[in-house]
Amino acid sequence: MRLFKKRPEQEAGKRLYAACVVQARRPDLYAELRTPDTVEGRFEQYTLHVILLLDRLVRQGPEAGEVSQGLFDAYIRSLDDALREMGVGDLSVGKKMRKLGEALYGRLRSYEAAFEGAGEADGLEAILARTVYEGLEAPPVSELAAYVHAQRSHLATLPLRGLLDGQVDWSAK
Repeated sequence: MRLFKKRPEQEAGKRLYAACVVQARRPDLYAELRTPDTVEGRFEQYTLHVILLLDRLVRQGPEAGEVSQGLFDAYIRSLDDALREMGVGDLSVGKKMRKLGEALYGRLRSYEAAFEGAGEADGLEAILARTVYEGLEAPPVSELAAYVHAQRSHLATLPLRGLLDGQVDWSAK
């Protein structure tokens, strides 16, 4: 007998996170769009795709809020697991998670402002340049920005019910 019943919204969030991971691991993001194939580069791609889904679910009602929380929880749990797999000791995990949490919240605010058109005209490209492509010479920032815009537009066309059930079909672009 289970002490705690699994909540459908949490399970949907886990499925959405798994879909983010698959999408963020697409070889073309690393080969063609030159995301560095490093721990940091993968973190940026996972974060970007989670943010795209959170952006789609925002202000879509209480159930979407719970699914968003499930997605966020799965993402955080994955970061914690990854740190432990890399050999980070229990005493250091909390400090590193706090830094990663701060990075995530900073990115959430920055991407949200860019999506809403607040700030500079090329805000999305500026964010991508300083996060995904930090230190990379002549990165294809505009191409990655076009990918982000295409994914965001595509996600906006998906039925909310499917997302609330944990199903997402990313654009092929």
